[in-house]
Amino acid sequence: MSIAPTGGGREAVTDAANGVAAHVGRRTVASGFLFGCGIAASMIDLFVFHLGLQWHHFYDLSTPEVALAADGVFHAVGWFITVWGLFLLADVRRRGDVAWRRWTGAVVTGVGAFQLFDGVINHKVLGIHQIRYHVDLLPYDAAWIGTAALLLLVGIIILWRTRPARAAR
Repeated sequence: MSIAPTGGGREAVTDAANGVAAHVGRRTVASGFLFGCGIAASMIDLFVFHLGLQWHHFYDLSTPEVALAADGVFHAVGWFITVWGLFLLADVRRRGDVAWRRWTGAVVTGVGAFQLFDGVINHKVLGIHQIRYHVDLLPYDAAWIGTAALLLLVGIIILWRTRPARAAR
C-alpha cells in the first residue's frame, strides 16, 4: 500500500489501497444483506408465521406433506444464506475493523428486500402462499408489504448515510 501526500499534512491512500477498502466495503454490505435476508427467511418467516402462528407454509398449493417438505428446503436455504453472511462478516473482521453501522444498514436492507420480494412475488405474483387464509387479505398484505418497504427504505438510508468518503485524487 502506498501513501501519496495531498498537502496540508494529510495523506491519501492510492488506488491500490482504495481498491482493497472498496472490496472490504462491498463485502461488509454483502455480508449484512445476506444475513438480513437469511434472518427474515429463517427467523421471522419460520418462527413467527410457519411455526408460531401456523398461518402458512412456503408452498401451500399441494398436500400438507409437500408443504412441510417445501418448508424444510426453504428454511435450509435461509439458514445457508444466514451462515454465508456470517462467513463474509468473519472475513471482513479478519481484514480489519467492521463498519458496524453500515453492516447494520445492510442487515435492515436485507430484511426489507426479502420481505418485499416474498410479499410481492411469492404472495401476489406466484400465489404459492398467502400470509393467512380465510380472512380479508388487504390489511395483512398492506402491513406485510408496507413494513417491508419501510425496512428497505430505512436500510438504504442508513447505507447512504454511512457510505465511505471518496479519497482525494
